[in-house]
Amino acid sequence: MKIWVDADACPGVIKDILYRAADRAQVQLTLIANQLLRVPPSPWIRALQVPSGFDIADQRIAQEVEAGDLVITADVPLAAQVIAKGAHALDPRGELLDADNIRERLTLRNFMEGLRSSGVDTSGPPAFSAADRRAFANRLDGFLHRKNFPR
Repeated sequence: MKIWVDADACPGVIKDILYRAADRAQVQLTLIANQLLRVPPSPWIRALQVPSGFDIADQRIAQEVEAGDLVITADVPLAAQVIAKGAHALDPRGELLDADNIRERLTLRNFMEGLRSSGVDTSGPPAFSAADRRAFANRLDGFLHRKNFPR
């Protein structure tokens, strides 16, 4: 199992949690972004820079991910792609997306996108909070524990 991160919009505090988890669990963590990323020195952590462009990082993750891997992303269409390949998706706010809830999330995302494109101000998501950070850390810890990685 590997962890893949859609890193362009991933909050820094979530990246920090992932760095610690990768070292503790000794699991490969790969951050993919279209900008240069600095990551701590570790045999378990690497960053890949992809060219700029619409969904290039998402395409690379979808290409590389394998069944059983975990993808950290807030991008619902990317989450749907990786779930279809048998991987898992966790958003930075701690929601685990799976075959049972991804269709609903896609429908809501498409509805909101339609509203925005017609000029409706949907205000966007709420600010990232300490509760979101805790929810993410707890969900990640539980996921790794179920996969039999050390705490």
